[in-house]
Amino acid sequence: MAETSARPQAPADPGVPDVNPWPALFALCIGFFMILVDTTIVSVATPAIIADLDADVNSVVWVTSAYLLAYAVPVLITGRLGDRFGPKNLYLLGLTVFTLSSLACGLTGTIEGLIIARVFQGLGAAMITPQTMAIITRIFPSERRGQAMALWGATAGVATLVGPILGGVLVDALGWEWIFFINVPVGIVGFALAWRLVPRLPTHSHKFDWLGVALSGIGMFMLVFGIQEGHQYDWGTINGIVTVPALIVGGIVVFAIFIWWQAHNRNEPLVPLSLFRDRNFSLANVAISVMGFSITALAFPLMLYAQLVRGLSPTKSALLLVPMAIMSIVLAPWVGKLTDSVHPRLITGFGFASAFVSLVWLVQVMTPDSATWEILLPMALLGIGNAFIWAPTSATATRNLPMRQAGAGAGVYNATRQVGAVLGSAAIAVLMDSRLAAQGLNFEPSEAGGGNLPAQVFQPFSDAMAQSMLLPAAALVLGFLAAISFARPVHQIRTQPAAAPSEAAAEPA
Repeated sequence: MAETSARPQAPADPGVPDVNPWPALFALCIGFFMILVDTTIVSVATPAIIADLDADVNSVVWVTSAYLLAYAVPVLITGRLGDRFGPKNLYLLGLTVFTLSSLACGLTGTIEGLIIARVFQGLGAAMITPQTMAIITRIFPSERRGQAMALWGATAGVATLVGPILGGVLVDALGWEWIFFINVPVGIVGFALAWRLVPRLPTHSHKFDWLGVALSGIGMFMLVFGIQEGHQYDWGTINGIVTVPALIVGGIVVFAIFIWWQAHNRNEPLVPLSLFRDRNFSLANVAISVMGFSITALAFPLMLYAQLVRGLSPTKSALLLVPMAIMSIVLAPWVGKLTDSVHPRLITGFGFASAFVSLVWLVQVMTPDSATWEILLPMALLGIGNAFIWAPTSATATRNLPMRQAGAGAGVYNATRQVGAVLGSAAIAVLMDSRLAAQGLNFEPSEAGGGNLPAQVFQPFSDAMAQSMLLPAAALVLGFLAAISFARPVHQIRTQPAAAPSEAAAEPA
């Protein structure tokens, strides 16, 4: 590795201007950070939105689910659109849509309007995310791509942790609307920097698999809607139209048809299944979908417990996450340097194991009378786990991406992460509702006025939220199994530095 790094390095894509790629990466990370913060920032504002818009908890969960769903469904095609029309153009368009819809979110006065505006936010995010990953793949040589992707992955990990903290401060100081208004100036700055610093890259002609787009979108909507609404409709019929089980099974069937179509499409499929011949790419997609699921799912019960049982304000509730964010930020640069030289299964395996232990630990201390430091310790361990997961997993997934499939690979990776987040949001809503009912608590949190619960229900409510945390913990076991199955990357086993990056991309992991 040292021999390779010492030589002059050209861009990964021969058509890319020979410029310093790091300023472009930092510009892209601003927009990427902003859209990922919005994945989790709503969780801390949930009680405030419930009280202000007179909404039930399931409707507010849809404020997050609508964003994640609109983010996940089109991200496959937007990766290809970036290859066709230029990733910089798609990035700037997505940033514009996201910024304007953020303004609409803050200005709305109804829960329905907020959900609709969040859908457009998700569409903007879907345009942005695959472009950042594809641009990194094309402007950085393979020798330095691990460090670059480490920064990109660390940005993703830190953003999902910072969201609730920033949200708490804004909700307490200015109101829940400002968790969206804050995006407007950030979006303007991000647009200006990307316009100036991100190079225009050569485009590639692609045919678009519109049938694949329709199948993936329909399947995802049916599955998520069925899971989230199932308990509310007692797993029966939704408005006399369709049963919940039929909706879920139908979604799975549509997904199966989508995969069949991808395998038999003679032109150019939306998802080139050949990407999954690379063992590490396949396993990294499993691992990152688990992280999307777990991080999204754990935020809801933790914030409701902190605010409704412990009586903490949104800001103080979010401050419980500070140790997690600090550990992730401090460790991210060091872990990033390891990604080019240490076997990925060692790094990510440790990360998933730490995250799992932290959530099981957290379940034990989510009681009405636990000391604050008892909550902070497992949160710090969760931050350590995050630092060892996000960046190394991203670097491992993209290490051998062929240039001609940069957009498609980036789209698949980000889609699987968002699919995990969507399912995490939907599944945790079902489980929280079920656990509350099992504890004999048949009221909405809005009945508490967005503040403290009656003292006599502190213990059962805490038990319900703690039991819900076991779901993301169980999901992390799957992530651990995927992580320890990673193969040693090609560049780590190559003894001669003669092979070109394009050759490495063709080699199996």
